[in-house]
Amino acid sequence: MRYGEATVTVVDPRSYMTYQPFLPEVAAGSISPRHVVVPLRRVLPKAEVLTGRVTSIDQDRKVAVVTPLVGEAYELPFDYLVIALGAVSRTFPIPGLAEQGIGMKGVEEGIGLRNHVLEQLDKAESTTDENVRRKALTFVFVGGGFAGAETIGEVEDMARDAAKYYSTIKREDMRFILVDAADKILPEVGPKLGTWGKEHLESRGIEIYLSTSMDSCVDGHVVLKNGLEVDSNTIVWTAGVKPNPALARYGLPLGPRGHVDTAPTLQVQGTDYIWAAGDNAQVPDVAARKAGVENAWCPPNAQHALRQAKVLGDNVISGMRGFPQAEYSHSNKGAVAGLGLHKGVAMIVMGKTKIKLKGRLAWYMHRGYHGMAMPTWNRKIRVFADWTLAMFLKREVVSLGALETPREEFYEAAKPAPAPAAAAAPAAKAKA
Repeated sequence: MRYGEATVTVVDPRSYMTYQPFLPEVAAGSISPRHVVVPLRRVLPKAEVLTGRVTSIDQDRKVAVVTPLVGEAYELPFDYLVIALGAVSRTFPIPGLAEQGIGMKGVEEGIGLRNHVLEQLDKAESTTDENVRRKALTFVFVGGGFAGAETIGEVEDMARDAAKYYSTIKREDMRFILVDAADKILPEVGPKLGTWGKEHLESRGIEIYLSTSMDSCVDGHVVLKNGLEVDSNTIVWTAGVKPNPALARYGLPLGPRGHVDTAPTLQVQGTDYIWAAGDNAQVPDVAARKAGVENAWCPPNAQHALRQAKVLGDNVISGMRGFPQAEYSHSNKGAVAGLGLHKGVAMIVMGKTKIKLKGRLAWYMHRGYHGMAMPTWNRKIRVFADWTLAMFLKREVVSLGALETPREEFYEAAKPAPAPAAAAAPAAKAKA
């Protein structure tokens, strides 16, 4: 845009953007958590960044209600609106899930999972109760897509390395379980690579149960549909995503699964001043429909979101200046997934040719693709530096669980001392 032509305001409850494909490596300690987040104010120096949530939108008045982290809500007028809230974890009303489950959508959850797993090894090493030990060393992952398969692969690798420093824990003492309601894992890379990925994880001692689901996990007692019951302190939930539920409050046209219904130009249906893209948008897959696939929609992944953003930016400016809107069209370029150190699968689409890779070469493809896709050169260099140092230095296996309650120790030291017990009543005088 020309200087002074418009003001761009970004409203987000976090002051940073998280590159989610790297969360499994954060959980495994392969990448520093700070290196997978990008501060919005640094990368958007010409935009106004507000830390808060848009709680409602008045389309008639063109006003959004913003609730900041502190203080009263206020109205923010706009001429053009972009909806890009992304997705949240898709959950079900499973007893115990809200209390026991660990998600993998934010960097906080990646850090928390790493600390939690290492704490379980500490517990198992320090107890003499066999039931407590068994529960601490059982790890259950629900969901066999990219997030689930990559996370269990990375965490199992980390736990295997960490066990070398515990005198009473071996890899054979740990139990890793992957559960999925579908009949295969890693469906994004095709059936053959998905089968190889399943066999590879099983060769590492990971139990995989397909076509089943979790019925309950109250107090860590996991009950699966197939009848298996185990006790576990670690239940990681990666069973898909859904559009941010806040969309239901905005008065926008939504698709059957809660996504904002958009035209191929990314404009929200029935409007000429609202656009949507990414995981919260139902965008027609023009390339797939031209190839004969009816009712095809763009999948919710970074490959589409990054490219949609560029088209959306151009279309917003075209809308401001009265020019025609361009349609978004992109053919799938493939998919890559890492399953731990030096292990991965990759499918690369070149025209009508599909190149399928597995093992170390696929792992290089996974790191190369996501390393270059990481926003800003600052973060790219830091991520590659983490990987380079890991070639020469051993993996860190330090648990910093106290980060979750950093004031607890200070609170214990500073809280008022208990009042002294009342002095005992003097003994009754002996009778004369």
